[in-house]
Amino acid sequence: MTTCTALIVAAGRGSRFGGPLPKQYALLNGFPILRHTLLAYQATAQINALRVVIAAGDESLYDAAVQGLGLALPIHGGASRQQSVLNGLEALAREAPDFVAIHDGARPFVRPADIAGCLAAAAAKGVDGAVLGVPLADTLKRADRDGRVIETVPRANLWRAQTPQIFRFEPLLAAHRAAATLAENEGTALTDDAAVAERAGLKVVMVAGSDDNRKITTSDDLDRSSVMETRTALGFDVHGFASGSAVMLGGVAIPHSQALAGHSDADVALHALTDAILGTIAAGDIGKHFPPSDPQWRGVSSDRFLRHAVDLLAAQGGRIVHLDLTVVCEAPRVGPHREAMVSSIAKIAGVVPDRVSVKATTTEGLGFTGRREGIAAQAIATVELPRS
Repeated sequence: MTTCTALIVAAGRGSRFGGPLPKQYALLNGFPILRHTLLAYQATAQINALRVVIAAGDESLYDAAVQGLGLALPIHGGASRQQSVLNGLEALAREAPDFVAIHDGARPFVRPADIAGCLAAAAAKGVDGAVLGVPLADTLKRADRDGRVIETVPRANLWRAQTPQIFRFEPLLAAHRAAATLAENEGTALTDDAAVAERAGLKVVMVAGSDDNRKITTSDDLDRSSVMETRTALGFDVHGFASGSAVMLGGVAIPHSQALAGHSDADVALHALTDAILGTIAAGDIGKHFPPSDPQWRGVSSDRFLRHAVDLLAAQGGRIVHLDLTVVCEAPRVGPHREAMVSSIAKIAGVVPDRVSVKATTTEGLGFTGRREGIAAQAIATVELPRS
């Protein structure tokens, strides 16, 4: 199995950004910019591990930004970006993944689908690395110190480089070690990892990305409204009782005098959540993706359904903002299992638990749930997606 570790570089001070904090810890939609970046990589199935390079002294800011994400201890950076990346690569040398994806901590709008595309290009035969970028569309002018135009620069084959920049690990580590020696002798540092790879003679290719994948440089860049939109959708599901000794709710087996009847494990909570997420991207309902008539889904765990919906959302560059679930039944009691359900749903959906709400109610003895004939669930998903 091919492995790829994401190395998120977040050791810079961001002097042009201003404010009391380094820009990677400034808030975007209520959360640190760095956290948004990390969530994009956690939503990318092809990324096996995440490591973050930070400045010494930023530990408390880092801990607050990554709370609940289950990350390894950070790596301390150096005096330049090039040195920070080398420190990160050296920290990965013992485990030596096949590929490393290097990304700016203050570039939070990257799409998981673009990360995956960049990795696929880097893994092509005869290629050492790939860089996400955007072909230049504007006319370029070269001017002197007084601003007088000297020439028009042909823009053909010119790109604006972004991150991730993904490389085969061993060649890049060797290239960075060599570049560090040259930097000491020449007194210069290279500005991105592709330049380090180019100097070492590695073959690097460009991969078309998106203008949305911009780096936060000034406080004005925090205005995300022009590139992202928020969507909500509702999911609803019902399952009747059948013989058994437990019901599945939110991925948790709850002891009960009956089970729920259904083609899969009949987890009414996960089914409602799946439909809600599918609704945010107008992708139909759970039956479209997992037909009850298909025997391969008989008895299957419903976490596969929810994970599929989350992966479809991530492939469109979206992320979950919040999931709200209401379970309607007279029995069993949901309250004693609420925390376990929240933890289970958060793990399946790839979000932190504080983005999942689980509630329960009854119908005061009315209707089919009141007669204890089954359980209903209603879910609302709130997501962010690139504006179309």
